[in-house]
Amino acid sequence: DPIYRCVQAVLDEFVEFESGGMSERTKLLYMSPQGQRLTQQFVKEFATLDHIVILCGRYEGVDERVIQLCGFEKISAGDYVVSGGELPALILTDAVLRLMDGVLPSEEAYENDSHWQEGVLEYPQYTRPAEWRGMKVPDVLLSGNHAEILKWKNENRS
Repeated sequence: DPIYRCVQAVLDEFVEFESGGMSERTKLLYMSPQGQRLTQQFVKEFATLDHIVILCGRYEGVDERVIQLCGFEKISAGDYVVSGGELPALILTDAVLRLMDGVLPSEEAYENDSHWQEGVLEYPQYTRPAEWRGMKVPDVLLSGNHAEILKWKNENRS
């Protein structure tokens, strides 16, 4: 009952209700290994919402009746077990916040990231110096030829 009352207080304070219930621009998410796996597609969807309420269980979780009565959607951060939902909630929060206006300098900053396109990972990253411990940065990346650099990046995405 304390969790249910807390959720209701949060909803009453921060969430707008429309006739017939809560706005479609609000999601209630329960971090659970039983949930759908968090993907970049979910993150993109969540970033368009007005409100996200995240409920985290600890050890054995939260009574299923509370989850059902409140209408929480179960989300899993991956196929592993942690002691509570707080760390998965931080993962979800960080992933969503990166897509919010003003967090990164431009849309291009995240559109080139891993998983922006389903199943595509970002290319390898290199920094200075050009040679480190006998390993060199690929010559094309030092060439200044932007077209060739873009071609290399596209060819080296996983």
